[in-house]
Amino acid sequence: MSREHKFETDAIKTQMERSEFLEHSTPLHLTSSFIFEDAEDMRASFAEEKERNIYSRFTNPNTSEFVDKMCKLEGAESGYAFATGMAAVFSTFAALLNAGDHIVSARSIFGSTHTLFTKFLPKWNIETSYFKVDEVDNIESLIQPNTKILYVESPTNPAVDILDLEVLGQIAKKHSLIFIIDNCFATPYLQNPIKFGADLVIHSATKLIDGQGRVLGGVTVGRADLIREIYLFSRNTGPALSPFNAWILSKSLETLGVRVDRHCENALKVAEFLETHNKVALVKYPFLKSHPQYELAKKQMKQGGNVVAFEVKGGIEAGRQFLNQLKMLSLSANLGDTRSIATHPASTTHSKLSEADRLEVGISDGLVRISVGLEHVDDIIADLKQALEYV
Repeated sequence: MSREHKFETDAIKTQMERSEFLEHSTPLHLTSSFIFEDAEDMRASFAEEKERNIYSRFTNPNTSEFVDKMCKLEGAESGYAFATGMAAVFSTFAALLNAGDHIVSARSIFGSTHTLFTKFLPKWNIETSYFKVDEVDNIESLIQPNTKILYVESPTNPAVDILDLEVLGQIAKKHSLIFIIDNCFATPYLQNPIKFGADLVIHSATKLIDGQGRVLGGVTVGRADLIREIYLFSRNTGPALSPFNAWILSKSLETLGVRVDRHCENALKVAEFLETHNKVALVKYPFLKSHPQYELAKKQMKQGGNVVAFEVKGGIEAGRQFLNQLKMLSLSANLGDTRSIATHPASTTHSKLSEADRLEVGISDGLVRISVGLEHVDDIIADLKQALEYV
């Protein structure tokens, strides 16, 4: 009697069938299209009477392998892979929403997703109502007859707040909403939202899934009926992941578990160091006991992830000064890399928001986001320590 494999085994052993060359590692299929045996084969393939590759905008063996792995690791029925994380977000909403529909979303979401909700979807008469991460009790009051989707990130970007996925799943089920989770910060290794009632899970695979700052990618997995709609939309609009990037991401999943273990180990030590520093006013990390949702994080997540948010005393200028003094950490817009990365949201990614709007999503003037990498933790802490001396 066969048993289910553990996460790390599935991440390595899930791959396409070997060719006649009996390769050990998955080959690249760098082709735009695939040939047919005859006219009937071609007709049946386009009629979807056969499950086969036709054109790499639709499917490709490499993208299919990546999607199969992500489905297995997330416990999902089906999925589709995209060129970027935001292509996954946009295509998911565009495929499932009609003009006049309504979204209820946590206010603390990625900046480009916020722009999608406030600038682009309203062009098609699709509106969004926001709730604060600490005001889950207000969600039901925001639901309208035309509400179709409940959307959140957990942990949130950049303030690493945690939302109760089980409670949100119950609300979504009660009101027949499609419950969508951005699981980018946690990865399927640390958190499986489908277990808590999510219908769809979205990832920017550019982050921890690649983990080495090399390629862009995105993926949506979940209910087969919803993925079918997303596939049909994407097949015709062209946001598909390239076969080469899919090959990279599928190989990256083989080391996701061991990489994320070290990321989390380093991040917790960094958070503990920062919590004791006299130039730091506040530290947010899900597995710090001082985190407001610490018990919830322990319930939903295997470990706390690799992102630490902290507030430098002295506001925007202190935050800028801190970043300018870093010697080893990178200043970059990415996260989830082997290299540690620092960002000061108030002066960069969220600088166009008013101070009131920033504070509403937990971005104080001195907030710094650290994506803790895989360097030796002593070296990461040493760089943070010397930079804080100039604040």
